[in-house]
Amino acid sequence: MFEIAELGQSLGDDEYAREVPVLRTRLLEMQQALKDAPFPVVVLISGSDGSGKGDMVNKLNEWMDPRLMRTFAFGDKTQDERERPDYWRFWRKLPAKGRIGLYVGSWYSDPIARRVAGITGDAGLDAELIRIRLFERTLIADGALVIKLWLHLSHDQQKARLEALAADPLTRWRVTDKDREHLNLYKTFRGIAEHTLRQTSTDVAPWVVVESGDANYRNFTVGMHILQRIQHHLEHYGRSSGKHHSEKDSGDGEGSSHSDSIPHIHRPRTLLGSLDLSQSLSKDEYQQQLEFWQGKLAVLAREAQRQAVSMVIVLEGWDAAGKGGVIRRVIPALDARNYQVIPIAAPTDEERDHHYLWRFWRHLPRDGKVTIYDRSWYGRVLVERVEGFASQAEWQRAFSEINDFESQLVEHGTLVSKFWLHIDPDEQLKRFKEREKVSYKRHKITDEDYRNRERGTDYETAVNEMVERTSTELAPWHLIAANNKRFARIRVLKQLCESLQQRLKNEDN
Repeated sequence: MFEIAELGQSLGDDEYAREVPVLRTRLLEMQQALKDAPFPVVVLISGSDGSGKGDMVNKLNEWMDPRLMRTFAFGDKTQDERERPDYWRFWRKLPAKGRIGLYVGSWYSDPIARRVAGITGDAGLDAELIRIRLFERTLIADGALVIKLWLHLSHDQQKARLEALAADPLTRWRVTDKDREHLNLYKTFRGIAEHTLRQTSTDVAPWVVVESGDANYRNFTVGMHILQRIQHHLEHYGRSSGKHHSEKDSGDGEGSSHSDSIPHIHRPRTLLGSLDLSQSLSKDEYQQQLEFWQGKLAVLAREAQRQAVSMVIVLEGWDAAGKGGVIRRVIPALDARNYQVIPIAAPTDEERDHHYLWRFWRHLPRDGKVTIYDRSWYGRVLVERVEGFASQAEWQRAFSEINDFESQLVEHGTLVSKFWLHIDPDEQLKRFKEREKVSYKRHKITDEDYRNRERGTDYETAVNEMVERTSTELAPWHLIAANNKRFARIRVLKQLCESLQQRLKNEDN
């Protein structure tokens, strides 16, 4: 693969001086056109030591408008990053739609470095490359353009460059013992890098290898490639009538709910339909059990904090199912300094400019902390599906995206507890009417709540498919019969204790 980047390509100073002003103008014009585009651009600058990755990034920032582009460099993990799943730091720094994210060092750096150092083997590297392909596919399926550039130097070129840097007092500081060590490992690094590029160069996110022995050739080639790829992507959206891929399409069924095509008769028994909603607790039983389970959860939560085990608690359910009441019974058992409650409403403008999972990655807890989501990423396969805010292709692929997201949390060591609070339509209507009578609860009821009741069958279909496809061994769903609020609250507290106790037992083993 790298032989094509060892041909001695170069660009003379006169030609470079003549062509670069034209290229810079076109890049700036492209950025203006991109500004209102419904997709972000992710540019990875990777490659050999000494290949000029930093110089290349500096040059792009010189040529382009930095107000429309951000540069990110990933080195050793910070304490914050070590206390969260690996991809947390990448999700947090994804560009918004219409913007460019320029990455020197990326999700490829650590897997390659660990394999070169012998920390992982071939199987470990391949497992990480599968995760990378899935991550990039997730971004691309949401419209992102991913540009991957590998700056290559031969062994002799790398050696000569390091020697030149070391000989100059002004650049000597840039050559470290690690650089010299890497030069000795060049053959190993090259083989692993070639394998990585072959495994992750796809039709939608191909690697482009750029010969980097001549800085003029490298700079101009990289700039032209970025320009052409973004222009092509803009033209693609233009041919699509400028319509964002997640907007409803008329006539092809792409933007309609899948449930519209399912007959509303002769439905089989569903998971939700199998719940016994008559289960209840008296007030006296409730008070006794509330004190017991809150106390048990308090002890377990403090032990989890001591062992640096984080928790993500997801509460979903029908409108007025009692999610807020459950949260108010959970948090007294937690250290107020140790948890956060994230209520999820319609996305903000900033959130709409990112992948739908972005806003949830931002709030993941550090090791030993707790995040409670009052509604969650499952909105993509529920309200967005039923109401047509997500196309069929978007919400269908979301099942695998969500499973991968949650598996990353669990692999990091986070306990993921997911609860669906289920009530029947009569109980829901009763609670709506009761809320309207209480001054401090009236704000919870809107015309939208009543309108959603009219699509109850569609929502139930979506909920059942959600549970079937995302209740995994790593992150199972717990379906809670919630017609009786007292019963539901105790059931959630008890399940949290059981799950956390098992998680801490596994940690001890």
